[in-house]
This record gives sequence, structure tokens and C-alpha cells, in this order.
Amino acid sequence: MNRRKDTLVAIAIMMVILVIAALRHVINSVSILAILAIVPSVILHEVSHGYVAYLFGDDTAKRSGRLSLNPFVHIDVIGTLILPALLLLVGLTPFGYAKPVPVDVSKLKNPRNQGLLVALVGPFVNIVIAIVAGLLIHASIASQMASDPLISQSQIGSSLWDQFLFDLGTINVLLAVFNLIPIPPLDGSAILERFLPEALWQQYLSIRRFALPVLLFVVLLSPTLIYKIVSPVTQLWLNHFIP
Repeated sequence: MNRRKDTLVAIAIMMVILVIAALRHVINSVSILAILAIVPSVILHEVSHGYVAYLFGDDTAKRSGRLSLNPFVHIDVIGTLILPALLLLVGLTPFGYAKPVPVDVSKLKNPRNQGLLVALVGPFVNIVIAIVAGLLIHASIASQMASDPLISQSQIGSSLWDQFLFDLGTINVLLAVFNLIPIPPLDGSAILERFLPEALWQQYLSIRRFALPVLLFVVLLSPTLIYKIVSPVTQLWLNHFIP
């Protein structure tokens, strides 16, 4: 019953966002393709956490129904709806996150080491998606150039399929780099926690609970800061895959 209620609330919020975006004339094929690239990316990111945890002995995600590709069971109102919509409305490339998949580290066979792997598999999946998207768009553009040597630069990669692959690649680069920032609750914080000296552990726990509000405050107030962090890696992806 609660899941059905959450789904209805999510749909209602999505409709409101779409109406606002339509009134501001920011919905077009480019924004739709970006959204279509975000949804599977954040879902696969989260499902991978739960699946690897399940392989290591923790069935928490499986029992909660989160090892599913159904997007509605993974929707987080802020991360999946509001944050991408706000970025879209101000003219930036949208990105977001899904509701975290529940993981009980104590159920893992080797909690300290396997917990780190469970955390890092999400960004790893995003990197794999970015590489696959890059290879596909590279092959598509190379094919266009080979079949028509006189094709103009403006026509290369102009199809909806190429644009989708471009969005899929760049968004997954963004997701991977962003999630590897060592700030709780991002996945990169697992690296910090794994190697943090025991003497600093209590101090770390005392400030850990304030990390998420601060992170959201920075992202919403200064989204360009995130893009400055990500842009060198995005440029590396472009240089490598776009002929």
C-alpha cells in the first residue's frame, strides 16, 4: 500500500514538473533524451549495490524488492525528480540519484572489504555505461564519415540516437565522478571510511550526519561547482570517443 502511495506521489510530482517545464519552454527533444539517459543510469547504479551485496550474503535489498528495474521503486523525490528538474529549468545538464538501496553491511561475509566493493560498484557501473556509450557513438560517427566523406560537421552525430548516446555517456561520467567524491553519503566516502585511522573514527561519526544537508545545499546553490569538478573527466571522455 505504501509503495503504491509513493508511486502515485511520484507521478503527481513528475506531472507538476512537466507542466512547469512546458510553461517555461524548456522541454524539447534534447531535455527528453537527457531524462531518458538519467533514469536507467541511476537505477542500474543502485541495483548494482544491492546485487553485489546479495552475492556477498546480504539479502536486504532483495527482501525489500529493490533488485528490480522498475523505476518507480527506486524514485527519490529530491534526487530523481526535484534536483534534475531544477538543473533542467536553469539550463544545466540534469543529473540526479535514485533512492539508496538498503544494504546491511553486518550481513556481508567480510564486512570491511566487501562493504567497500558494494559501495564502489555503483560508480563502476556508470563508468562501464559511459565506455559502452562512447564506443557506440564513436562507431556511429565513424560510419557516417566513412559513408559520406563530404558530410558537413553540423550533420555528424546529429541524429536522436547519437544525441542519446552522447547524453548517456556524459551523464554517466558525471554520475561516476560525483559519487566518488569522498563525502557521505556518496559512494566515495566508503574509501575514506575504509582507510580512516581508528583514532579519528568518533570525530568522523559526529560530523557524518551533517554531510548530506551540506552536500545538497552546495549542489542546489552552486550546481556549476559540480560541473567544474566533473568537466576534466568529461573532456577526457569526449577526446577519447568523439572523432
